[in-house]
Amino acid sequence: MVEPCRKLAGLGFRLLATVGTAEYLAARGIAVERINKVHEGRPHIVDAMKDGAVQLIFNTVEGSQAMADSFSLRQAALLGNIAYYTTVPGARASVAAIADLASGELEVAPLQAYF
Repeated sequence: MVEPCRKLAGLGFRLLATVGTAEYLAARGIAVERINKVHEGRPHIVDAMKDGAVQLIFNTVEGSQAMADSFSLRQAALLGNIAYYTTVPGARASVAAIADLASGELEVAPLQAYF
């Protein structure tokens, strides 16, 4: 997740992360703001989502508490029409598309054009 996050930060995105991820990214030189997990109390990530401060989520889970928290994240993402990715390949692909769109290099062609 380091490279997708580094690329988003380079594009001017503000990154929010819970404590473990925030520490990991910061140790690798990526500017990131720490935000509470749902069970850590308010204000937490779901509050930020409902307030419109989050437009994209990368959420990989580990452990039973993270699984429980991910339910409220998925629900808030669905209700708030926020893009939500649960795999590293999905995160990489979304960041690549965002970078291409930002650079103006995104081209659309019908599938038949590739064959």
